[in-house]
Amino acid sequence: MVASAAGSRGRQALCFLCPKRSLLSPPSASPLRWLVGAPRVLPPFTVAAALRPLHADPDLAREADEIRGLLPRGFDIIGALLVGGEGCDADAARALELARALMERLLGVAASHGMVGGCMDSTSGEIRFVASESGGTDAVEGFEVVWEDEPGKLLWEKGCLLRCELPLKLPLYVPTDEISGIEERFSSLIEATAAKLRDPHVLYLVEGPITPNESHRSIILHGDDLCSDSRGGSRTKECTASIVWCSEFFPEKMYNLSLTRENADAIEITILSNQSVSGLKPGTTPVVEYFPAPAPASLRIISMKLDIICYSSIDFPVAVAVSELIIPGLADQMSVMKKIIASEITQQAQLCPYHFIPPGLHIPVTAIYDTRYGEIEEKQSELRKKLHIKLGLPLDRPLLRISNALTFGGMGKRVKGTSRNGSSLLRDVHREIPSSGVSGGVMSLIDGSYEYYHYLHDGIDDNGWGCAYRSLQTIVSWYRLQQYSSIDAPSHREIQQVLVEIGDKDPSFIGSREWIGAIEISFVLDKLLGVSSKIINVRSGDELPEKCRELARHFETQGTPVMIGGGVLAYTLLGVDYNEASGDCAFLILDPHYTGADDLKKIVNGGWCGWKKSVDSKGRSFFLKDKFYNLLLPQRPNMV
Repeated sequence: MVASAAGSRGRQALCFLCPKRSLLSPPSASPLRWLVGAPRVLPPFTVAAALRPLHADPDLAREADEIRGLLPRGFDIIGALLVGGEGCDADAARALELARALMERLLGVAASHGMVGGCMDSTSGEIRFVASESGGTDAVEGFEVVWEDEPGKLLWEKGCLLRCELPLKLPLYVPTDEISGIEERFSSLIEATAAKLRDPHVLYLVEGPITPNESHRSIILHGDDLCSDSRGGSRTKECTASIVWCSEFFPEKMYNLSLTRENADAIEITILSNQSVSGLKPGTTPVVEYFPAPAPASLRIISMKLDIICYSSIDFPVAVAVSELIIPGLADQMSVMKKIIASEITQQAQLCPYHFIPPGLHIPVTAIYDTRYGEIEEKQSELRKKLHIKLGLPLDRPLLRISNALTFGGMGKRVKGTSRNGSSLLRDVHREIPSSGVSGGVMSLIDGSYEYYHYLHDGIDDNGWGCAYRSLQTIVSWYRLQQYSSIDAPSHREIQQVLVEIGDKDPSFIGSREWIGAIEISFVLDKLLGVSSKIINVRSGDELPEKCRELARHFETQGTPVMIGGGVLAYTLLGVDYNEASGDCAFLILDPHYTGADDLKKIVNGGWCGWKKSVDSKGRSFFLKDKFYNLLLPQRPNMV
């Protein structure tokens, strides 16, 4: 890697796995960015993500609490970056000191790994930085900044996820005359529960993901098998158990970023309690002791559902990963939940953690939601908005709703949708097609997933008249898969019913085989989803290339599928490839006129999803010269 080469020359290199634009936009109240790395897995001074303080003048105690609940163990704050300002070495040194102070808040001791501080010119994007070696306090000027081309590959070839769920019901005895001491008693109860995770009678069942042949690796670890916890310390301590490496639980190649975002594979850790373990000597009889309460007390059962993920090197021994990642991670989540519950202990908050890898972020994060509140309630919406700001996510799309959360298991299984009759639907078929052939073009594509609807799907014979209906169904699937709506794609009859209800069509339209176009589709989207649409009119198919610049902007800002209707034909547009200098362009067309089975190879090879030029190399026109075209550009709702 470049970092090692630069290091050999006596200066450090700073490698970013996150894109430069993520550091600059969207703007936030604070110019500070906390730099996140994985010092046990990735090379030194490798930045996997950047977090933003919510306030211009960050409160380090509050920042530490928020990061403790958000960031999985295995990822650490490795530095800070100031965006804007004078861009001098003093700014970089100040950022370094802030990062060191934050890590002391998180760990209780100084960080043992290398730290970095930097400043970034918001106009040029140039970064200056200083770095301190592992455990050191002296800062030396950095040498080079590197932007990694395949950040996900580096993360998931070197590391893996571990996950542990632990439901708890904790008995809290509260004297009736000491209501003011509830929070203190609850804190003591949480600390005692966390300490018990290392008791000898605690067992850890470790299971790998289920592979396509339905097999998986599993072992059991005892509390005595674990090394003592030392976050940030060496992992070379010996464990009493036979060494089993994390890599042994993943027999297949793991790296698949699209799969990771939707259906992640993790080593599952289940905590068991072996009550047969006892300190009694052989032949002795157990004795029951009774300690009466010194005063009248009431019992409150505090329910907590812990669910954590950790990021580990595939070269870690499993016992070390459990000891130094899983157990501290559970303690962290208990601490975070304790503060939320204690603030309203009489209300019995129903807290549930969820894990996400939203688009634009390459590392997983955890959000703890109170399920007493619905997702559309203001309290939940405000919490999601704060998380979007902290993670540098856009504020106009839902990326951290419960339906966006990671699911686990199913290694190597292809994710498909399901139609209303239970049949599988192909998703994102354009990912398999070759390049457009536009020399020097800039590609602008749909942002998000969709399902491919085409003729004869769901047993409906719409061959010759239903192409626009199918394009509408694909567009609705996009809104559902991006969590803007929970409705299924409407049937042809339901689409017709909507148009009759709003007065656009006569009742005789229901059950007919009449065509619909862009205008009717805009009415249905507005009625069913509350979505507005922009319509572009083109007098001839020859004029469609003139709209490439506008279409490119649509995909870059809205990212929704576009419906193109002309004559008796309708298509779904998934992107454009446009060379502004030469005017050369191509359209990524998803063709609803396909009538075969959902065979991805057949669809791609047959050109039913592919790049189309207005006029191909043989002089044939894809769009008709003598037909008027309407382009429907659905807009993205502004919500989180």
